[in-house]
Amino acid sequence: MSRETAGGWGFMAIRIVTKDCTALSDADLAEMAELPGGSGSPYEIGTLSKQAEAWVLVTLARGDDDALRGYSFCTLERIGGTPSVLIGLAAVGRAADCADVLAAMMRDQLRRAVLAFPDEDVLVGTRLRCAGGFEAFSTLQDIVPRPGHKASGEERAWGRRLAKRFGIDAGNYDDRTFIATGDGSLPLALDFDVADRRKVDRAVAKLFGDVDVAGGGAMIVFGWAMAEDLDALLKASR
Repeated sequence: MSRETAGGWGFMAIRIVTKDCTALSDADLAEMAELPGGSGSPYEIGTLSKQAEAWVLVTLARGDDDALRGYSFCTLERIGGTPSVLIGLAAVGRAADCADVLAAMMRDQLRRAVLAFPDEDVLVGTRLRCAGGFEAFSTLQDIVPRPGHKASGEERAWGRRLAKRFGIDAGNYDDRTFIATGDGSLPLALDFDVADRRKVDRAVAKLFGDVDVAGGGAMIVFGWAMAEDLDALLKASR
């Protein structure tokens, strides 16, 4: 299904298509492999092919020139009965309107969440490489981890559940910092960075101080999309 959204600051329109991963063509994968994310490094086509097998849905964002601007592997599922949107490997090209591209992809995934889980709060979880990725959580509540907040036992348990779901070995994950160590390769995370790093909250940036980005480390982050906010999003999209 294709949806179009206008850029929030007057940039080109963004066309969103979400489809089953089984519908990804070789041309789609080749185009994804050419897109440098916020880190400036693209993922190899072999990695993308494996992710297409591991995830259910993929969201593609294109500009009005039809060029790929971003993509996100994701799934809607219940974890221990809790409705969840899980975002796996994702990338948004670093450009002046990259925040618009990310927001458009997130809106589409949240809209699908309210259709799948009406009248329920939904957990949204992913792995982030750097503080700029917090932009993905701008419309969510009770984000964990966050500056000035000491995670509760239940929140730490959620971090462990997500780490397990993302295939991270327990020995490579710290449930107090929510940081996972890497193996030196690009982490299978949301690869997004803001166009202007000076705009990143310093307190948020401090949270990522111990993330070994060069070594492939990442931070597990999650937040909640509240039922009333999801309902308002669905009504606005009609």
